[in-house]
Amino acid sequence: MEQIYTNDPDAPANDRSWPKAVMTGTRCRCPACGTGQLYESYLKVAPVCAECGEELHHQRADDAPPYFTMFIVGHIVIGGLLVMEQTLAPATWVHLVIWLPLTLFLSLWLLPKVKGGLIGLQWALRMHGFGGHSDEPDPEPQPVSQG
Repeated sequence: MEQIYTNDPDAPANDRSWPKAVMTGTRCRCPACGTGQLYESYLKVAPVCAECGEELHHQRADDAPPYFTMFIVGHIVIGGLLVMEQTLAPATWVHLVIWLPLTLFLSLWLLPKVKGGLIGLQWALRMHGFGGHSDEPDPEPQPVSQG
């Protein structure tokens, strides 16, 4: 598979479309080529894309995917629960039967998609090593001792 984008760190910053990279990531595909698998397993990112060779190991999604997933799922579930309560006023057990499984399903379904979207965004913005350079700070110069 031919790589869509260049890995040249001197290439212009706008050569990677962040909306396209985010959408590709939400489909759990490599943001560079769009066809390679982003994950080795449920949430374990592949170190390198098997299709195009793009290094993916330097991604740093960290705690952001769970927070965004909780935000999205919370709005869907609480919104639906409130509308249902105001219109139908069902028994508590009906809410439990509907909203608990839906919360679990949505959370597990959305988490890898949200993480993939964040990895795609990091790749498009050349963050955390995706731009060909490390984002670790340069070491402080040591004073030269006289003597």
